Amino acid sequence: MLLYSILFALCSFHLYAQSAGSIKAGPMVTHADMRQVTIWLQMSNPCDVRIQYAPIDAPTAKKHSITYKADASNDYRLHIVLDSVEPGKRYSYAVSVNGQKIQIAYPLEFSIPPLWQWRSDPPSFTVALGSCFYVNEVQYDRPGKPYGNDLGIISGILAKKPDLMIWLGDNVYLREADWTSRIGIFRRYEHTRSIPELQPLLGSVHHYAIWDDHDFGPNDSDRGYVLKKDARDAFMQFWGNPTYGNTSNEGIHTTFQWGDVQFFLLDNRYFRSPNKRMTGERTILGEEQKQWLIDNLVSSNATFKVISMGGQFINPLARFENYSTFKNERDELIGLLAKEGITGVIFLSGDRHYAELSELPSSESGLTYPLFDFTSSPLTSGTFNSATEEDKNPLSVPNTATYVHNFGMLEFSGSGNSRSVSFVLYDKTGKELWRIKKTAAEVGSKKR
Repeated sequence: MLLYSILFALCSFHLYAQSAGSIKAGPMVTHADMRQVTIWLQMSNPCDVRIQYAPIDAPTAKKHSITYKADASNDYRLHIVLDSVEPGKRYSYAVSVNGQKIQIAYPLEFSIPPLWQWRSDPPSFTVALGSCFYVNEVQYDRPGKPYGNDLGIISGILAKKPDLMIWLGDNVYLREADWTSRIGIFRRYEHTRSIPELQPLLGSVHHYAIWDDHDFGPNDSDRGYVLKKDARDAFMQFWGNPTYGNTSNEGIHTTFQWGDVQFFLLDNRYFRSPNKRMTGERTILGEEQKQWLIDNLVSSNATFKVISMGGQFINPLARFENYSTFKNERDELIGLLAKEGITGVIFLSGDRHYAELSELPSSESGLTYPLFDFTSSPLTSGTFNSATEEDKNPLSVPNTATYVHNFGMLEFSGSGNSRSVSFVLYDKTGKELWRIKKTAAEVGSKKR
């Protein structure tokens, strides 16, 4: 009888654990505006999920989301919207599954952008940057030395307490077993997203992303990739950007604003003509995305307009997948910036497996200010160590080319005419490697 009771209790506990559900990945904080924020997470089995939240300075003023049902139709992934928030507040939150609060050992927090216009100076805030995030999985990796480095860099990023993080492409590395099927793409995303080391960073920093070739398809992949719609679907299901692509459901480009900074997240894969194509128009962005970008830049009142894309924009060497390998389109975009009088533009890039800050002087662009491109790469994948003259970027700012695992940071601060941005690079332990500060005036911004 005692044995039966023990077995019954164990079975009952197992059934309860299954019914209660468990979190496979997340929660991850994604896009926020002044009215709402979205929390992403993936559960392990069918369950009801609800999020409770309250301002950190008023913990008894609790609100909660509606109840979301995790089911097998999308592998138990959820994008939970919290819409009872106030501008400028920092919130803590908790996840309840089937009515039971899940105990999580690290802080779960998010911020709502402040309503500063016509009221105060724009807020100071920081944005972490990184690309080329390879997570080893032996049975699918190539033989030999693991390509992925240790994951300690994640703790280094979290220790800096950034407000936002922009993942600059190759955030997931599809392998040969992955990019030939929809299920392979989704399983690779799921494997990378669910590693334990990543979860604390996901839980309290707002995450945005673009892609590059490895999280889109095979190496150097382009518009001809046969599963690009499946790749887009995976990207949309695992990230939480405000929008994705154009009105005909193509691509992943989008824009959002935080304070007086507008961010433009570009798609350098979905519309890209093949690198080796000898005939026809050579394009990375495609005509519709290109016009969308210029339209939004012209309309923007932001002090800083930050454009993110996978490959380097300013580096003039037509090697690897720099924009200079599509010289006509690169020159066209620079020309449009000048002709339209667009100010305050900064580029962000990944891809190259080393870091640097590039500067295109105004004398070479037709603009009234220099263009900067902050390259941050890699987080964990292999580093590029070539020091040959043919690989050296002639527009690299002296002493910024860095060939170790790294992450970047943008720091926006100051008020009025003293508004500035600092480009900062850290190694994987969080040690500062270099820092360069530019005022708004130095990147061409005009006070409005």
